[in-house]
Amino acid sequence: MSSIDDPGHGHSPAAWTAVVIMLLAVTLGTLFFVLDMPALVWASVGLFVGGAIVGWAMSKAGYGAYGDKYQPKQH
Repeated sequence: MSSIDDPGHGHSPAAWTAVVIMLLAVTLGTLFFVLDMPALVWASVGLFVGGAIVGWAMSKAGYGAYGDKYQPKQH
């Protein structure tokens, strides 16, 4: 059971944005792998890393679970 002060796991704009970008990268990378397009597979790897960087940058900008711009919703 979580407490009232617990922001949760990944319920922040930074986490959601990072996960969506990284999920898109994995999906595209899988498609390009099946279609035998190695350059685009590696571009998908770059997009995956970029998603992690975007999530980290948004977290540092205050949109993470403990950021000042994030307001958790009451359940």
